Amino acid sequence: MPMKKILTILLGNTLYALAVALFILPNNLITGGSTGLALVFQHQFGVPVSVFVGVFNVIMFVAGAVVLGKAFALTTILSTFYYPFILGVFEKWFGGSGITNDTMLATVFAGLLIGAGIGMVIRSGASTGGMDIPPLILNKKLKLPVSMTMSVFDCLILLTQMIFSSKEQILYGILLVLLYTTVLDKVLMIGRNQMQIKIISEKSEAISEAIRTKLDRGTTLIHSEGGHTRKEGYAVLTVVSSRELSKVNDLTMNIDENAFMIINQVNEVRGRGFTLHKEYM
Repeated sequence: MPMKKILTILLGNTLYALAVALFILPNNLITGGSTGLALVFQHQFGVPVSVFVGVFNVIMFVAGAVVLGKAFALTTILSTFYYPFILGVFEKWFGGSGITNDTMLATVFAGLLIGAGIGMVIRSGASTGGMDIPPLILNKKLKLPVSMTMSVFDCLILLTQMIFSSKEQILYGILLVLLYTTVLDKVLMIGRNQMQIKIISEKSEAISEAIRTKLDRGTTLIHSEGGHTRKEGYAVLTVVSSRELSKVNDLTMNIDENAFMIINQVNEVRGRGFTLHKEYM
């Protein structure tokens, strides 16, 4: 595994552990995942959160390795052992004292840190282990959607914490889960949003050539026919980054100021110039 990915996975788990040590535990917040289960066992049996998470992660890691294979195990091993370790370190360092006593502030910042942390780990092609693994196993064995089973597990874990939580804590817990899942989605999409452009013009070939030579972006000429004039021609299809959008607009307008442009945002683009290096420049 490349060193950059290893460092990203470690940083992501560190952010997750900081959120738990600085905001969740000091303010008695409830949450989902393996940390939520750990809070139940801490309250009911006095088991330290870091100890429970460590044992639970190892059990889930073994189950995942058996069912999902060695490739999965290699991407999960760092999180499985590093997260409970660094969480235990932070618990000793901070001694249960957080940054703020404001429950809303704690919920917001915990959500931001957890979402960012998990997002970094997943972007690296790894897993945070723990409660991420049962949904993956169910998906392989029963073909159940991962997102659905993960949400069900999180809700069940939140419900188990009702035995020692107030109504307000449950509401804050729901808010926390919604926050970190939203931030997680945003982190996963950072740098991946691109702009898809369709250009309809009588000078489509000249526009296509300009985009290819001056921006080094691939183009596709799509056969088109005017709905009113019935005149046949070509539409130029290309995908560029957000920064290049104005350049495409300027190039197009300089060639044909009457060109018709349709611009859409796409969530992800794979291939030469995006996930692969540019061929020429």
